[in-house]
Amino acid sequence: MTPFVLRSPKSTSEVVALLDSNPQARVIAGGTDLMPNLRRGIGAPDMLLDLGGIEELKQLRRDGKAWLIGAGVTLQSLASDSQILAELPVLAQAAGAVAGPSHRSVATLGGNLCLDTRCVFYNQSQWWRQSNNYCLKYRGDVCHVAPQGARCHAAWSGDLAPALIALDASIELLGSGGPRSLPLADFYQDDGAKPLKLLPDELVTGVRIPAQEAGMRCAYRKARVRAAVDFPLAGVAMRVLMSDGVLTGLRVALTGTNSQPILIEGSDALCNKAVSAESLAALGKLVQKQVSPMRSTVTASNYRRQVASTLAQRLLGELSAS
Repeated sequence: MTPFVLRSPKSTSEVVALLDSNPQARVIAGGTDLMPNLRRGIGAPDMLLDLGGIEELKQLRRDGKAWLIGAGVTLQSLASDSQILAELPVLAQAAGAVAGPSHRSVATLGGNLCLDTRCVFYNQSQWWRQSNNYCLKYRGDVCHVAPQGARCHAAWSGDLAPALIALDASIELLGSGGPRSLPLADFYQDDGAKPLKLLPDELVTGVRIPAQEAGMRCAYRKARVRAAVDFPLAGVAMRVLMSDGVLTGLRVALTGTNSQPILIEGSDALCNKAVSAESLAALGKLVQKQVSPMRSTVTASNYRRQVASTLAQRLLGELSAS
């Protein structure tokens, strides 16, 4: 790695001031995503800002019936918290599906929400990428996945974003212009090289999950090459509302297939009726039309499309019957 200065700010305002004065600085919490990239020569910040000493980022509490979760809360805390498990199992399941136990013990909510996009042409050693003239995402000018195009097709592979999008969460940001909040789904854009709508001097401070309707059911399912310690080929988060056997509400969010986590559009058309084989097939078609996997992983694009569709159908069947 190139040399850098390590700073340990004690407050979020101090972090923002340092980011404002040095646009090349990067924040680091668990470092499970950032450090492997730096060791591969992907990025060379001259300053790292360690967030580990900022207690305000570690809050995990109720605000009435809503939840406030700080960006510094570890994934292990989310996966094992008894109230999260009982009330928001989709979030606990997504957190528990990330990497392995040692990663989850230090990896944080904020880090997973700001995960770098991934591609087989990008997540390689320095000499490998150099021998291929790099790529559009970093230091190159061609996307090897789609050489005729003008954008990067690296895939978004975070597990927590779809779970929180399914729960209609908002993300809390702090910059030199003050705090701002926006729906988490609006925090991302379909660009593998720049998937986050995060200003250079902004810090993710946490998320707010609104109160959920009584009887809400939710879950997360993930397909990957290995049974553990692997990124999703496709991951599906779902929130379902049922009343007397009738589907009254449905939100479906996906990861691993596009350059951003996506919220499936058109799912309202499946509501106000019982879940049937026809409605499951209709959901599968909605997913297949809206995901756009590319040749950015070791598995075929169409396989990932089919897996995403199948996961969504199975999950709706399970949740509607539980």
